[in-house]
Parts: sequence; C-alpha cells; structure tokens
Amino acid sequence: MSVTQQQVLDALSRVASPRGVPLTNANVLSAISVTDGKVFFSINVDAAEARAWESVRAQAEAAVRAISGVSTAMIALTAERKPGAPQAAPAAHRHAHGVQPASAHRPPQGAASPMSKQAEIPGVAAVIAVASGKGGVGKSTTALNLALGLRDLGLRVGLLDADIYGPSVPRLTGISEKPQLDDGRKMIPIKRFGLSIMSIGFLVEEDTAMIWRGPMVMSAITQMLRDVAWGTLDILVVDMPPGTGDAQLTLAQNVPLKGAVIISTPQDLSLIDARRGLAMFKKVNVPVLGIVENMSYFQCPECGTRSDIFGHGGARHEAERLGVPFLGEIPLHMSIRTTSDEGNPVVASEPDGPHAAIYRAIGTKVRDGLQGAIAAA
Repeated sequence: MSVTQQQVLDALSRVASPRGVPLTNANVLSAISVTDGKVFFSINVDAAEARAWESVRAQAEAAVRAISGVSTAMIALTAERKPGAPQAAPAAHRHAHGVQPASAHRPPQGAASPMSKQAEIPGVAAVIAVASGKGGVGKSTTALNLALGLRDLGLRVGLLDADIYGPSVPRLTGISEKPQLDDGRKMIPIKRFGLSIMSIGFLVEEDTAMIWRGPMVMSAITQMLRDVAWGTLDILVVDMPPGTGDAQLTLAQNVPLKGAVIISTPQDLSLIDARRGLAMFKKVNVPVLGIVENMSYFQCPECGTRSDIFGHGGARHEAERLGVPFLGEIPLHMSIRTTSDEGNPVVASEPDGPHAAIYRAIGTKVRDGLQGAIAAA
C-alpha cells in the first residue's frame, strides 16, 4: 500500500509548533512530495525563530518516518528573514569576492564557531570533496573515475553525489534501483564497481526539478552524510555541486574534510571560477589536494592527433601560481564520453587503457596527499 499525502498530514497534525498549535495549522508547511515511500517537504519559519523550530523539525521527521511504507523522509527547516530585517551579505557571496569583515575571522564572543558542528563519520577515515567553480567541466565524470582509481590502489572507497540540483552519478553508473534501509533506519549505499555509492538521484525521478532553497540543500546533504550506513571506508569522495555556496559550506561545517580536489578546464573563464573555489576551501581551512585539468586537449580517436581546443596548460600554471599541487591532465576523448553515457565508466570498462592509467595516477597523488589522515584512522 502506497503512502498518501493525507497520511503525512495526519501524522504532522500530532506534532505541535512552539506556540502549541498543530503543525498543519501553523501555516509553515511547503508542498509535500510523496513518491514511492519517499517524503520531502520543508518547514518555513522566520529566521529569528529558527532555533525554537529545530526540535519541531526533528519531531516531524520522526512522525513521518513512523508511517508504514515510508522509506525515506527528508524534511528541511527553511528560515527566512522578514522584509526590512537587517541581513548580512551571504557568506558564499563574501567568499566568492574575497571580502571578509574582521568579525568573520572569529565568532562573536560566547558564540560557537560554525566548525564546532564538525564530527567524523563513523567508519570513514577521510572525506574529500571534488569541486569546481562552475558547471560543465566534467566534475562528476572525474569524481567517479577518481574514486575508481583510488579503488584500484587497494583502498575502500565510497562516492557521495551531493550535486543536489543536477545529480549525474545515477546515469554515470547505470544505477536505477532505490537504496534500502537497514535495521537502524539508515540508507544502505548501493554497491557498484566495488564502490559504495549514494546519490539524491536515487531518491527522486531523473526528470524531477529540484527547486530547493539553501536550507533544504543543507538538510539533504547532512542526511546523506549522516543517515547512510557507509560502513568502513578509507576514503569517501563527495561530488559537490558547482560553485561556492551553501552545499560547500555545509559540507565543510559538518565533517572535517581532509582535502578538496578542484576540477577545471584550461580556459581562462573556468580558471577564474576554479580560483574562487580554491579560495573558498582555504577560507574554511580545508586543504587543497590539487587541481585537475579536465578536457585538457582533444585526442582524435581515429588518427590520434592532438588538438588544444580550449588552450592547454592553464590549470598547471594556475596551480604553480597558487602554490598547490597539479594532479594531472585528462584529455577530451570519445571513449571517456561514451563509457560515461553508457553507465560503465572508463576506469571500470577499460582498466588497461591509457585513460584509466591517468585517473589512477591522479588517485595516487590524492592518496599520497591523504596518507597521514588514512594512517591515523
């Protein structure tokens, strides 16, 4: 029997708001999405009352999860300021433009640092982010093949697709099944190619428009980090959404990231955005493991001729200028594209080929950069 929206509303009617009225009468609920046992909605409140509402959000989530047939409940607390209320410039905007007021370097007296929320994921030795300043640079393809390259080095590897607005990992891996829950009501990552894989794309249909506000994005990423039974992993690779916004800051504030890998193309435009991403991770004290130049050159599959379509060497020069490692060059090649489209990534489908060797070489540098963290764990 499928879960209905009315069942969800009935469960929420038994949860009281901070003012004592039923949640369904508090005029704070967004539209409720119920699909195949997966429930999504947000609770929209004024920012000044957000702290009081957090326990209500937790109660609402517990009430929905208790409904027979519900496999996943993702409930976000969205806090908005009333018109006219003073508001600081968004953190992501300040980071992107390099603007940091003096008070931003330390929390107000008596206030907790955002980084005080950090907690290790049990069983996971190191979490790394694969990020880019802009979309369209092949970040997800690189993240997946990098994870496979690390696997080939004998490491236990997980892959989290945290690109909320455009999850690509389901298509890149050919995974269409839904994750199951263990006895502790945690989602079990799907095993494919020797990786433990989780994506928001496993929970929603491929053509669903993810029109989520910042707090909903943060809540979703937190759940995929904390409510997944990752088991024992040496490295969890997180495929981040492009840019320098809420998702990146949420990850940095929730888990002690051991490093970030920046993906760029050789173009000046891409390098400008990569520079912003690199600066953001440095501001939140996340080590930059290095820069990868993707689509570094085009290699004709027929004659082998090389053409520098987007220029060449820009990411290497940028890495040298900024004093961070340069991890390697990945060509724009037909086999990388076709294997990705087929859900059979090149490191898995052509393990003895030249492109798999490139990804493994990049993985070796990433592993070496993480040796201390992995050994300590």
